[in-house]
Order: sequence, then structure tokens, then C-alpha cells
Amino acid sequence: MAGFAETGSNPDVDLLYDINGLAKDAPRWFDRVVEVVGEYGLLIAMVLVVVWCWWSVRRRGGDEAAVSVAALIWAPLAAGVAVLVNIPIRGFVERPRPFLDHQGLEVLVSGKTDYSFVSDHATITMAMGVGLFVANRKFGLVGIGLALVEGFCRVYMGVHYPTDVVGGFALGTAVVLLLSPLAMALLTPVARAVEGSGWGRVLIRARGAGSGAGSGAAVVPGARAGAGADADAGERDLAA
Repeated sequence: MAGFAETGSNPDVDLLYDINGLAKDAPRWFDRVVEVVGEYGLLIAMVLVVVWCWWSVRRRGGDEAAVSVAALIWAPLAAGVAVLVNIPIRGFVERPRPFLDHQGLEVLVSGKTDYSFVSDHATITMAMGVGLFVANRKFGLVGIGLALVEGFCRVYMGVHYPTDVVGGFALGTAVVLLLSPLAMALLTPVARAVEGSGWGRVLIRARGAGSGAGSGAAVVPGARAGAGADADAGERDLAA
């Protein structure tokens, strides 16, 4: 199965030219920024958001800290699983990169010789963003926002069709949500075991963080918090 889009009359190709055309009119320094951000920067930023969320969860403590940390662990693991799932998809679809089939594109990154559908970058960032949203709505919205920017950058850079990005978003989301119950069933006991050990407790809750219901707002549904719970209700987990 070759590429989905063969002519410029295809809306996918039209949108590709519209978005990538912005690179031709932009200053060279801006294209360089998008190149670095789209290739490496947003992936690093996503990891930092996960670490920030983990730091927030462990400082808050609470009875469900282990569940929340387990949900956070699932976010990067889901991204890895999604990339593995994408390997046979790419081999089956065999869609060439857009600059191989269409002339006049401004390609900001050279050396892309693998297939185009679906975008690994879009898959990874959306999987981590949705995984964060499962664990914590506030941080999850930030993660999903970063994933959307990543998808735009991949098209702007001329290395993916818009449908490559949409496919990556769908794949990352599907892996996170479909496998989340199984992942949480496996990861939560591990997190609780680490929490109960002397050496690993600090990974789940910070020293001095409360262990009772009054120590802070819960991140996951079903866990109760004391004073201030209403203010943080929007940050609760959706599907741990």
C-alpha cells in the first residue's frame, strides 16, 4: 500500500503545502527554532512535564500517591508501546515521506528515509500527553497542548503529511486508554511495594508528606482529601 496522497488536489496534500509554505516565508532563524523544537525540544519538554507532575504528586502525598505515581509511570511506557505498535503499521502502509512524492516543499530536516505513516513524534507526545491526563488533568492538558504543537511542527518541517500526525495522535491515544486498566493493575502493586520499602518510599511521597486523607488533594477518583479538596477537584485522575 503506497502513499495515501498522490496529487495536489488531495486535501491532505493541500494542507501540507499550506502549513509547510509558512516555512518559506518565515525568517531562517525561526525555521531553525522550529526544527530544533520539533525534532528534540518538545520530546524533552514532555519528559520534564512528567517529572514535574511526579514531583507534585510525591510532595502532596496522600493515601493514593502510589496509584498516581503508577499512572505517571504508564505515560512514558505507553509511548514506548505505541512506537512498537507503529513498526508493523509503517511496514504495512509503506507511505513515502511527502518530500519524495511532492515538489517544492521546504524540508527543514534531512536524512529522513523511513516511511511516513504514522508519525513517531506525534505518537510519542500524544501518548505521553493522554497518559498524563489520565493521571492529572492539569498536567495532562499541558502535555496534550505540547503534542498538538509537535504535530504542527512535523508538517511545518515538511517531513510528514497532516494525516500522518492525526494517525499518530489516534495511535498514541488508543494505546494509552485501551491498555490503561491492564497497566494500572500491574503497576499499582509495584508502586505500593516500593512505597512500603524503606529505600523506595521517597520515590512515591516526599519526606514529611502526609499519608492520611488530610494531607492534600487526591489525584485519582475515589480517594478522599481533607481541606482544600474542592479546590483541587479538577486535578483528579480519570481512569487509574
